[in-house]
Amino acid sequence: MLYRYPQARFPYEELISRNAARSRMEPELELWHTNALAEHRYFDIEIAYAKRTPEDILIRATATNRGPERAMLHFLPTFWFRNTWSWGHDARKPILREGAPAMVEARHNVLGRYELHCENADALLFAENESNLERLWGVPNRSPFVKDSINDAVTQNKIELINPEKVGTKATAHYRFTVTPGERASIRLRLTRTDPGSARASRASVGASPTGLGGKEVRGEAPRTAREARALPGEELRSDPFSDFDEIFGRRQNEADEFYDSVAPVNLTSEDKAIQRQALAGLLWTKQFYYYIVEEWLKGDPASPPPPASRWDGRNARWRHLYNERVMSMPDSWEFPWYASWDLAFHCIPLALVDPHFAKGQLDIIVREWYQHPNGQLPAYEWNFGDVNPPVVGWAAWRVFQIERKQTGKGDRAFLETIFHKLLLAFTWWVNRKDSEGKNIFEGGFLGLDNIGVFDRSASFPDGSHLEQSDSTSWMAMFSLNLMRIAIELAREDHVYENIATKFFEHFLGIAAAMNDLGGSGIGLWNEEDEFYYDVLHTPGGRYLPLKVRSIVGLMPLLAVETIQWQLIDALPGFKSRLEWYLAYRPDLASLVSRWHEPGMHETRLLALTRGHRMKRLLRRMLDPEEFLSDYGIRSVSKYHRDHPYRLTVQGQEKMVNYEPAESQTGIFGGNSNWRGPVWFPINYLLIESLQQFHHYYGDEFKVECPTRSGTYLTLKEVANELSNRLIKLWLRNEKGERPFLRASAGAFNPETDSELWWFHEYFNGDDGGGLGASHQTGWTALVAKLIQQQGEFGTISHRG
Repeated sequence: MLYRYPQARFPYEELISRNAARSRMEPELELWHTNALAEHRYFDIEIAYAKRTPEDILIRATATNRGPERAMLHFLPTFWFRNTWSWGHDARKPILREGAPAMVEARHNVLGRYELHCENADALLFAENESNLERLWGVPNRSPFVKDSINDAVTQNKIELINPEKVGTKATAHYRFTVTPGERASIRLRLTRTDPGSARASRASVGASPTGLGGKEVRGEAPRTAREARALPGEELRSDPFSDFDEIFGRRQNEADEFYDSVAPVNLTSEDKAIQRQALAGLLWTKQFYYYIVEEWLKGDPASPPPPASRWDGRNARWRHLYNERVMSMPDSWEFPWYASWDLAFHCIPLALVDPHFAKGQLDIIVREWYQHPNGQLPAYEWNFGDVNPPVVGWAAWRVFQIERKQTGKGDRAFLETIFHKLLLAFTWWVNRKDSEGKNIFEGGFLGLDNIGVFDRSASFPDGSHLEQSDSTSWMAMFSLNLMRIAIELAREDHVYENIATKFFEHFLGIAAAMNDLGGSGIGLWNEEDEFYYDVLHTPGGRYLPLKVRSIVGLMPLLAVETIQWQLIDALPGFKSRLEWYLAYRPDLASLVSRWHEPGMHETRLLALTRGHRMKRLLRRMLDPEEFLSDYGIRSVSKYHRDHPYRLTVQGQEKMVNYEPAESQTGIFGGNSNWRGPVWFPINYLLIESLQQFHHYYGDEFKVECPTRSGTYLTLKEVANELSNRLIKLWLRNEKGERPFLRASAGAFNPETDSELWWFHEYFNGDDGGGLGASHQTGWTALVAKLIQQQGEFGTISHRG
């Protein structure tokens, strides 16, 4: 990890005041827009970890002075216990103390005993990890050595605030350096467990979930064989904890290099490999232990004043069963330190390239009974677990299964079967809760797309109107096909699953019929005049109003596509006979979505919401540079709306959707993300997969114009490759040496030192590709690692910047 640390005082007040004065039409003022980094007056601090064993961790922090003058630097590596003793549940207090010069000894009644060795530390400073009650609320402190005492001792020389007995629950090793320009200062630390017997015995009580798993392996953690990793030669920690430090670091660095080289296809350039590796490393870095037991939060801590009664009717109050106590893949451990179920599903695709066990574990955790609601709903995200995320966990489970099968030659059927049963509950929840009229047209609210609608799609209408959503209905069609495909796979060994595969085939047909005729109204989500899918507002009086916003919501019917080889269907006689019944007795439904009598490439059969004419018309808009196609992927809203904003008057107020390629200009959902023009990776990735699926059926004879009006015709596989390379191009140097992702944050990078560093932003400018939103995020943008992998294997990766 690299952290850029200004040598001047951090400009908190300037950032707050100047941003408060800016309108939504202006970009956010960032640190690099101030003088804090002028003349490169900062330290680049690189923090690296290596393990001798899982419980013997080496830490190296190196600071490089990039500025033109000598500068003072204080290094303060800090070791603390999470304060649980003040909650009132368990008053037992762990302890940190000086065990030897430059060594902190830690003792905990559950975790056991550790030692933190701090090579050549100038001093060890001890305090309690307890809030300064006097400073915060004007009441006496429980201890004179509160947690901000260390800060005051270093910055104000108030050494009397440090515990002279060198004991506490928070400890810091204090290093002082004066670093000349271009020079480095480095510290070395080593954290090791010294009583593995007692700690291993306590493992279950630390990490166990409410139901307990007995002796079974806990999914989401490394397998036991991996946790008991090999050490370097030498049975025990040497008496000098730093004598083998560099040897271990060198060995682990070489192993990491060898591992990532084995992952990357051989024909990738060094730039391709570096981008892929940093995307994957960022995703691994943002794993974080997440602890949130909802019922405890609702009740409050026994030793604290009771929370307000309104908490029992507020957010997450209906998720009392939720028991979060696991390492989770976060969108970003800094700016988004919580999980979201649909983010998590996308994370698992690139994760499966490097750690399929962890990827499977994440998907398994989210459907466990202490996560999934008893009614079947999956938790959305911390702010409101009861909100609705797109149902993509089934897709992710199937894809992770396929990735591991490709890597090892054998898929994890037990994983697939386990998660399938829990997804049946999730599917039922959607049908019961989000199909208000029982007609296979679904609502769902914002569905992760924040401000994409003309109004807040999660808000209820006072007159009882509701939104028939193109994306929600398409997600459910895709979910039906995902579960049908999983059931077919399971039926290869257990024919009982043929029945349930037929059920999801039937449900898919019902959704397709409903999208074409909303409740028998003669109106569908497809608009023949515009040749596009729109959300439709359904009023109590029976009026249907299409909301004519050209957004990726209207492209999402393309995501519901599946191809199946006829040989596989032949091997499942029960499933085959039921398909033939539908072909014979419900040709009206089957003709909407299937081409069973017309075999495609390699004897495949096609199931899709859109095909033929409608698919071509959607692709014509999607691949139009004046609409959705940017140089860097598919925009979330059509560029058409730059000159033709969509307007709608609701209760006397005009609502409007413009094409906004960069940051949001509206306050919907806080205004801190924007789905009205930028390029977002998750939907782009799914569109690419869908094009690949269509190509599996149509083959090389079926071509579309790409870009629209260019006169160039490509197969659907070639279109998928083109979109993949446009997305990858965000990080590649162009002929001028520029990297598009930096166009919104070029001042943050030092061209002399940062040429091999990349940021993986939350989303990207729909015009110039500049990275936007969370700048420290990897999250689902790590899907670029999978695109690089795929294009490398195909031999179709482009090196144009």
